[in-house]
Amino acid sequence: MTEPPVNLLASSLPETLLPPDPAAAELAAAENGPLVELVAANPASSLGWALLAERALAAGGAAEDVAAYAYARTGYHRGLDLLRRSGWRGQGPIPWSHAPNRGFLRALWALSVAAGRIGDDVEQQRCAEFLRESSLEAYRALSA
Repeated sequence: MTEPPVNLLASSLPETLLPPDPAAAELAAAENGPLVELVAANPASSLGWALLAERALAAGGAAEDVAAYAYARTGYHRGLDLLRRSGWRGQGPIPWSHAPNRGFLRALWALSVAAGRIGDDVEQQRCAEFLRESSLEAYRALSA
């Protein structure tokens, strides 16, 4: 499958760089541990929600796919809020190379995957395209 052409207009816009996630180090240390408690203590962290979504997707099953969708959607919306507060105006690059952006980008990819698993093909395609246009590097890394 060939990739669609890159949106050149979006690539000419300034990059949006999110501030560091205060919970990132704690979340990374607990990726295989008590993640729910950490996310409950840090509900604004897109990374935390993305990790919960990824864990549910890895577990598989219908209930886990629905849970992953909810987790990923929460992380996606928390990330959108932070992107907007950081100057993002609905388009433009959100580089994968900037580590604080990865929570949002991972939540966006997890939302695409979870949407596909529950049969929401329109949402699956929209999220995959949004990720690809925001960060081709993230799209390639996460969809591999």
